[in-house]
Amino acid sequence: MATQATAQRRFSFLQIAITLQTLTIFLQAVSAGLLLTSSYGETLHSVGARVMYGASMLYVLAAVLAWKPGGGSPRPVWHASGFLVLASVQVALGIAHIPSVHLPLGVLMFGLSVLALARR
Repeated sequence: MATQATAQRRFSFLQIAITLQTLTIFLQAVSAGLLLTSSYGETLHSVGARVMYGASMLYVLAAVLAWKPGGGSPRPVWHASGFLVLASVQVALGIAHIPSVHLPLGVLMFGLSVLALARR
């Protein structure tokens, strides 16, 4: 019984991490719109990028914690690591001001994050 409760707690942490990541990516889309229409949009988008990157790192941590002790499938770790790579590319493209790739990649990341959330 204790191991089932522990597994549920790990599952919940993983689900929370994916939810947080999805929410932060969505908020980045909102702040991108504000970037075009307000004076504080650039600051908000810049801070949001850091939060989104942190949420991607939290997703990796949650996936490792859910996988390692229970000996389950490492697939969530690979998914989370892939997201961290996408987030790294996204940040680099944003810093380099390459919106022709930055924007579609953001849409792809949001879609993949919603898909990961739906799978949990």
